[in-house]
Amino acid sequence: MYNTMTVAWGSFGVMWNKPFAHVVVRPTRFTFEFMEKFDTFTLTGFPEKFRDALTLLGTKSGRDGDKISEAGLTPIAATKVAAPAFAEADLVVECRKIYWQDFDPGHFQDKSIDENYPLKDYHRIYFGEIISIQATERYSQPRKNEE
Repeated sequence: MYNTMTVAWGSFGVMWNKPFAHVVVRPTRFTFEFMEKFDTFTLTGFPEKFRDALTLLGTKSGRDGDKISEAGLTPIAATKVAAPAFAEADLVVECRKIYWQDFDPGHFQDKSIDENYPLKDYHRIYFGEIISIQATERYSQPRKNEE
């Protein structure tokens, strides 16, 4: 069993001498259960033509039905981790969880941040060591300067 969600908060970098990706997930999300249960996760990028599919994934819960099929996406095996990927993706980043921590509102230096949490359902941040990346030419071509 698996689930997918759209994320806007995250980053890539190097930490503890390892390439990493981090994502944040609220405990109220169905994906949270999977992030807690499994040691690996994948991040995927899609071509622009899948924008409607991603909107659907971001607005429906996997608890309520098969939103992946409804979005027209095809789950496939990732190359190095147990978490699934998608055939339609043009970027797949495979990660092994190496650290997590709950957001602590007592550490918000800008107190207005707490306004994002009317239900006090603070995100949990997950750091994943990047194990493998598969990408199409779109991700390996240098960008042309915009004029």
